[in-house]
Amino acid sequence: MYTNDRAAMPTHTKDTCLDDLKRRILALDLAPGAALDEAGLTQTYGMSRTPMREVLQRLAGAGFITLEDNRGAKVASMDVTTMRTFFQTAPMMYANIGRMAAENRTEAQLDTLKDTQRDFVRATQGRDVDAASLANHRFHQIIGEMAQNAYLMAALDRLLIDHTRLSQTFYRAASAEESLLITKAADQHEAMITAIEAQETALIVDLTLQHWDLSRDRVERFVRPDPLPVDVIPFKDRRNAV
Repeated sequence: MYTNDRAAMPTHTKDTCLDDLKRRILALDLAPGAALDEAGLTQTYGMSRTPMREVLQRLAGAGFITLEDNRGAKVASMDVTTMRTFFQTAPMMYANIGRMAAENRTEAQLDTLKDTQRDFVRATQGRDVDAASLANHRFHQIIGEMAQNAYLMAALDRLLIDHTRLSQTFYRAASAEESLLITKAADQHEAMITAIEAQETALIVDLTLQHWDLSRDRVERFVRPDPLPVDVIPFKDRRNAV
């Protein structure tokens, strides 16, 4: 159960409370499956119960938490069933969104993507795990916005919640080899920006799949020491699905 172990904070608006709870969930400050104490949250954020319930409803609608009758709110879990779906879905989603982003991106979106990449590089160089994972979240979210597809965007937003939580282990490098993987991820981001800017659809699909493969093994370790027992065929071997 989440308890308020901090001094009461100044009054928050619903939007600032929503953004902070999203950040805490993505950063694993609120663990997957953790129960949320509504009374404790109202005290922490200096809000009454009615606006807090609205915040929780919005979090549930976006996939950050679940709400159950007589059981209250819980942070969205990352159980085996959820992870099975994640690992089967992510490469197909990212590849298709990347292709559509290259076709539909705007100059303003490219500028925003480049700004976010600069934030990402600063965070990785500074070994700031939370900032790096959140900047990576925003990077892929912008690519989703470039695709201009409301159906895919809704699915991507949900996918990114779990990917960002999983990525905490990727950006917490424990060896020189793992640090090199983070540097390679930043380099791949740069290549993806170039491909999207040039509207090279085939190239962005290839780069997206390489980027997924780079982190896949590491994020699987977040779930269990051995690879998940999931029949995941590398997406590069399933190009006909793109």
